[in-house]
Amino acid sequence: MANIDRFMIAPINSGQQGDTRSWLLPEDAFSKLLNAYVFRGRVRKRTGSLVMNTLVDQKYQQNYTRLRINVGTTAAITGNFNAIMPGTIWKPGQMFSVDDWVFTAYQVNGDTYTTSISDATYNTATGALAITGNNFNPNSIVYFYPSTPVMGITQYIDVSLANDPTIAFDQQFAYQYNGSSWQRIGAAVWTGTDSSFFWATNWRGVDAQDYILFVVNSTPADGIKYWNSIVWTTMKPQVNTGGTTLESAVIIVAFKDRLICLNTWEKTGATTSQFGNRCRFSQNGTPLISADVNAWREDIPGKGGFLDAPTKEQIVSCGFVKDRLIVYFEKSTWELSYTQNQVLPFVWQRLNSELGAESTFSAVPFDKVVLGIGSNGIHACNGSNVDRIDQKIPDEVFQISNQNEGIYRVCGIRDYFMQLAYWAFPDQVSKTYPNMMLVYNYLNGTWAQFEDGITAFGYYQPQSNLTWASWTSTWGESLAPWNSGQNELLYKEVLCGNQEGFTFRIAPDQAMNASVLQITNIVPSVIVGWMELTIINHSLSGDQYIYIQNVVGIPQLNDKIYEVVTIDQNTIRVYEPSSTGTYLGAGTVARVSNIDIVTKEYNFYVDKGRNAYISKVDFYVDSTVNGQVTVNCFIGSASGYNITTEAQPDVLPGMVGILETFPYSFIPMEEFMTQLWHPVYPMAEGESVQLQITMNDAQITNSTIAFEDFQMHAMTFYTTPTASRLQ
Repeated sequence: MANIDRFMIAPINSGQQGDTRSWLLPEDAFSKLLNAYVFRGRVRKRTGSLVMNTLVDQKYQQNYTRLRINVGTTAAITGNFNAIMPGTIWKPGQMFSVDDWVFTAYQVNGDTYTTSISDATYNTATGALAITGNNFNPNSIVYFYPSTPVMGITQYIDVSLANDPTIAFDQQFAYQYNGSSWQRIGAAVWTGTDSSFFWATNWRGVDAQDYILFVVNSTPADGIKYWNSIVWTTMKPQVNTGGTTLESAVIIVAFKDRLICLNTWEKTGATTSQFGNRCRFSQNGTPLISADVNAWREDIPGKGGFLDAPTKEQIVSCGFVKDRLIVYFEKSTWELSYTQNQVLPFVWQRLNSELGAESTFSAVPFDKVVLGIGSNGIHACNGSNVDRIDQKIPDEVFQISNQNEGIYRVCGIRDYFMQLAYWAFPDQVSKTYPNMMLVYNYLNGTWAQFEDGITAFGYYQPQSNLTWASWTSTWGESLAPWNSGQNELLYKEVLCGNQEGFTFRIAPDQAMNASVLQITNIVPSVIVGWMELTIINHSLSGDQYIYIQNVVGIPQLNDKIYEVVTIDQNTIRVYEPSSTGTYLGAGTVARVSNIDIVTKEYNFYVDKGRNAYISKVDFYVDSTVNGQVTVNCFIGSASGYNITTEAQPDVLPGMVGILETFPYSFIPMEEFMTQLWHPVYPMAEGESVQLQITMNDAQITNSTIAFEDFQMHAMTFYTTPTASRLQ
């Protein structure tokens, strides 16, 4: 009998790599790492997410996590309401709520779906909403949900120490989260497109002790707006004696006691021109023209000025490395250096003539470098050199779609708790909004990808601790664990916004994603047994899965996982032959993330010119309650599987390619263990053997399995050398 060799792969620290052929990868590297990532020596299922307010009943959470506007109060006694909705964007897919009732605008100029005994009509041409209250819910607040993309998330630094409120923007309005829901702040209205994202910075006002938030959105008509915690004010400062005014900019930052605009729009007479290579700066001290009308004047010594870089490339993004301002242009990187000369306070210094950035909101600052996504790679600038950091996955950056203004939609952020950096991007021409995330573990330089739809990132700090008294949800609902840091006051969470105006928090302790897509309409398909769901700009793909909740009128759809068949960017199809009834609204959808982990091609005898027989693989995994995954096996470079995933009678666990992560009842003490060694038996022989860890259709559509965690610490291969390759 041949001796069996054992090879253990641990710790796992290499992540996804595509810089060489699969068989040449390091032993702990992966050809594909989708919806999973390398974390502290192990492979872990992707982070989940939570809605903003998890303390209300799950069926009402949509109301508290979406950007919304208080548009008035229903009439006394009758509960009637009539008003014109703010802004100029009125469309199907928008929503209204009165107390716990929801009204969904599913059509142009007509009746809305309603979950109440009241009804409403909505004119999408004029913005007129008319609610017939039927003597219910008098004197109740009416909320309007514009349902446009989240275009920016920032924190307003106010006088409170480390207690910075979060402010979000959609296409038209600004909102602040008050601890339980989003509320519009101020009366300002912006007019940018759905690719006119918001750049914000905190700086002083008239006096040094003032706290002001300055905002630009690359739209000249909107000007530079600033918030003082009470009102929004628009500023278009005059910059010279000829009457030229600074209309707006792509970027606004505070640097060396001045407010600086990069890539500006300026107006002379009736002509507005863009100066893509320009830095325009204010005077030292207050930049507000309400305090000093000459604060930005270039022709008055000691006031403002401008400086054009000696290149016709446009300024794309920027970030700070310690006390240095690094500026990314389209194909080069520069530093805006401070001279300490009040006549000419800044000069441009070129750091790299080949590597720049294409995406404004891709810049992710660190203490020693600034990361940015360019046309030919992800770059890190340390103030002296610019280097490409994505050499392990050199082709992934080229997956970013340039159609539908895709490069403007890339956004990035740093997750301090998880020690990861995320970039959301659209990877298909058919997707207007981002549908993927690139994940970078900056401690060990590893990469992975998540499937998700995110238009903007920011940070959120809870304003109070979660207590037993404030925890009103049931124990089984989607909350962070009781001892999670996310329940603590001022814990800094990564906040995400999507194309339908939902916001949600990245939750490392969650194995499922938040329900953050609205079902606008549900109708039977022409194909018997199928239902067609209208989900505006869903960004889903045909091989993905969703979890449906809160549907009123067709209860058979609720709390089930379905595979998606996409029809167009607003419509999907799911199979539910038992459905009956008529949709009345309130339905939401959560993405269900299926892991797809593909190892390298293993042959532990390749240096001896021998094929390998792998009889068994032991997996060291975290113990779960109901978890299981499927382990498929590829022989050599073939695409077929070697082991069946179909259950068979009288077959030991692991013999059919199913890896259970719950304790086996026949193994003593496993129920008390936090990690388990469980086997799978490939019984495969060839030039190489490659494993894929995923969930099959039966597993991913079973919520008790799909919403379990998966963490793999090690793999041990049981192998034997076999014949020479040509024998």
